[in-house]
Amino acid sequence: MFGYYLDLALRSLKRNRALTALMVLAIAVGIGASMTTLTVMHLLSGDPLPGRSQRLFYPLVDPDPTRKDDREPYDVMDYRSAVDLWSAHRADRQALIVQSDLKSSAPSSGLPAVKLTMLSTTADFFPMFGVPFQYGGPWRAKDDAARARVAVISSDLNDKLFGGADSVGRVLRLRDSDVRIVGVLKPWRPSPLFYDVAGGRFSNGQTADFYGKPEDVITPFFTGLDINDGHFQQFTCWHIPDTPGHLQNAPCVWVRLWVELDGAGKVAAYRRFVADYAAQQMALGRFSHAGNARLRSLMEWLDYNGVVPSDVRLQTWLAFAFLIICLFNTVGLLLAKFMRRSGEIGVRRALGATRGAVFAQCLVEAGLIGLLGGIGGWLLTLAGLWLVRRQPAAYADMMHLDLPMFLLTFVAAVATSVLAGLLPAARASRLAPALQLKTL
Repeated sequence: MFGYYLDLALRSLKRNRALTALMVLAIAVGIGASMTTLTVMHLLSGDPLPGRSQRLFYPLVDPDPTRKDDREPYDVMDYRSAVDLWSAHRADRQALIVQSDLKSSAPSSGLPAVKLTMLSTTADFFPMFGVPFQYGGPWRAKDDAARARVAVISSDLNDKLFGGADSVGRVLRLRDSDVRIVGVLKPWRPSPLFYDVAGGRFSNGQTADFYGKPEDVITPFFTGLDINDGHFQQFTCWHIPDTPGHLQNAPCVWVRLWVELDGAGKVAAYRRFVADYAAQQMALGRFSHAGNARLRSLMEWLDYNGVVPSDVRLQTWLAFAFLIICLFNTVGLLLAKFMRRSGEIGVRRALGATRGAVFAQCLVEAGLIGLLGGIGGWLLTLAGLWLVRRQPAAYADMMHLDLPMFLLTFVAAVATSVLAGLLPAARASRLAPALQLKTL
């Protein structure tokens, strides 16, 4: 029976080509606009580490003794607190993280020095976050304490300096120090740069930096402090540092700490550990509020910082409002189309067709219009994402239509058209056959 309804629908669409084109265009434009913005939202708000994010947590304490209330702690920690928590080794894995800008060059390449951002972290950073390697691998845990002069570089920097060849063992000059390359990453682009997220809720919606490219050079944490001491930027200071730039003992927050905890029991134990540490520091007079300690999961931290740009959220709502307008237009067009065929429907009813059969026939026709609109919507979505990739936004180059969003495009188009066809199909199925036959 479905094949018969499909044949009738094709014949009907061919008879009214102009009306069919208007309905397909209405569906296509609405789907194209909504799926373009929904795809951007999907890519920006997705889990950056599927299968791992539920084990990653971001601890915080409040070291500012000048605060007189129980506000949220700063988004990063002071050096002493972060190193204390890291040195306790209470997590399965843990990584200290800090960034700084410097000049880098490869003496053997003959190329001029370039300014780049260096990420200084600890050895667990790579297995914690599933960082992929093209050549070599990460340094060992003992290299952190030994302040080894080693580095891991990105695939982009390896292409620029060494033409994409295996550069493990080559020398890289960072500022005034030489380090040995031990690993080269594969192209790696987490979205967002979750390990660097901080202060998003204070940025007036300007969160594009969270979707930039990862750092080109990664060094052991303490090695980076030795190489670029005096050039790290503080997040917040509650007093002027005695020695500007030298922040290891400064009254400033500037260090991030991520931990991996496998299991609810370990999460509860680590949360108690952070709270106990804050209470201990308060007893020593270093903290003024022990109750400001926090431990958030990766996805909770991203949500807390509102990493999706506010303009993207607004555009998504506007696009779906536009889709609703297109839906109502399609309802009117389908109603006009079905009512014009009242005589044909009356004959079918007189020959024995039930109301359910007429209703199903109309819905099949609406679904076919939706399928055609889905094809047009898919093409418009591809065009919309192409335009997004031309925008001066940090996340623009990541915009593409993945398989789930491709399938959703057609599901949404067919569902929208069927929904639009419910009222016209119900009206058509309730036409009185006798009255329609009199008018023939």
